[in-house]
Amino acid sequence: MPKRLTLKPHLSCDALEQRYREEKDPVGRSHYQILWLMAKGKTTLEVAEVTGYSLRWIRVIANRYNNKGVAGVGDQRHHNSGAEPMLDQVQQAQLLQALETPVNESGLWNGPKVADWMSRVLERPVAPQRGWEYLKQMEYRLRIPRPAHVDSDPWEQENWKKKIAERVEQLRQQHPDAEIQLWAMDEHRLGLKPMVRRLWVPWWDMPTATVQWRFQWVWVYGFVHPATGQTYWWLMPKVNIYLFNQVLADFAQHFGLGQHKQVLLTIDQAGWHTSEQVKWPEGLHVEFLPSYSPELQPAERLWPWLDEPIVNRSFEKIEELEQIICARCCVLLKQCDFIRGLTHFHWWQAAKA
Repeated sequence: MPKRLTLKPHLSCDALEQRYREEKDPVGRSHYQILWLMAKGKTTLEVAEVTGYSLRWIRVIANRYNNKGVAGVGDQRHHNSGAEPMLDQVQQAQLLQALETPVNESGLWNGPKVADWMSRVLERPVAPQRGWEYLKQMEYRLRIPRPAHVDSDPWEQENWKKKIAERVEQLRQQHPDAEIQLWAMDEHRLGLKPMVRRLWVPWWDMPTATVQWRFQWVWVYGFVHPATGQTYWWLMPKVNIYLFNQVLADFAQHFGLGQHKQVLLTIDQAGWHTSEQVKWPEGLHVEFLPSYSPELQPAERLWPWLDEPIVNRSFEKIEELEQIICARCCVLLKQCDFIRGLTHFHWWQAAKA
C-alpha cells in the first residue's frame, strides 16, 4: 500500500482555506485549494476528483509546498527572470537608427534582413525569426503607405483642421437658437468594369472572378454625419452642376435645414462643387477641402464598405448593379455606430457638431 502523502505545517488548515478564498491568481487559487483539501485529510484521489488535477501533479504541488512553504505555491514561471536579451540597450539603439535608413540603395527592412544585421553585430548566426521578433518588440508594424499627391501641403491641411472647428463656432454665434451639425459629402463612381479584391480561401483553392470589361457607370452621392454615424445616399447616372443642385436641395429638405438647423458641409474642390451656378439651400454652408487632400474627407472611408457586395462579381446590366448598391446603402443607413467609428476622426471631434 503506498505511503499517504502528508503536508508540513507551514500554514494551518484554516489559513490555507483563507488563502484559497482570497487568492486572485487562478493557478495559485487552485494550488491552495489542493493544499487545503489535503490538510483536511482528503486523499490525493479525492482531491483529484474535486480539482481535476492529475495525481502526479497533486504530489508535485504538495512536495513544493513541503520543501519551500508558501514560496512553492502558485505558477513558478512568475519568478522567471527570462532569458537575457540578444541585443543590449546600446545595440537596440543602433538597430533603431539603422531602421530609419534603407537596407541598401533601394531595399526595405524585413525580419530576415534585421536578423542579418544582428548577425553582423553579434558575430554569430541569428535565426530570421529573431529579426521579426525585434521588429515587433520595437513597435514596428507592416503598413502600406497611403499615396499622397506631390502638390499636397501638410501645413495647409493642419490649418484646415483647426479652421473647421472655428467655422462651427462662428455658425453657433450667428445662429444661437439653431442646431449646428458638421457633415461631409463625396461622390463615388461604380460600374460594370469589374472590381477585384483579395479574399480568404482554403490554401488549396485558387479563386477566380468572372470579368467582362465594359464602361458603363453609376455615381453614388454619399453624405455622412461623423458625430452620429448618420448617412444619406443618392444614386445618379453622372455628376454635374444640375444634378448636384438637385441633391443639395433634397438633402436640405430631408433634414429640415433653415432657421432652426444649420449644416456645415465639407466637400472637395471638384468643378461642379465650386461653380458659381451651384445653388446652396438656406441653412447649408460649405467648407472646401485643401487641394489634393482626400485623407481629410471622412466620406472617403465609406466607399470600401459600400463596394463589398459587388467585388469579384460581373453584371450584365447597370440596373442589376444599382439594385445591389441600393440595398447596400439601406444596410449602411442602419449601421450608425460602425459608421461613426469609421469616420469620426480624432481631430474632427474638436468641432463637436
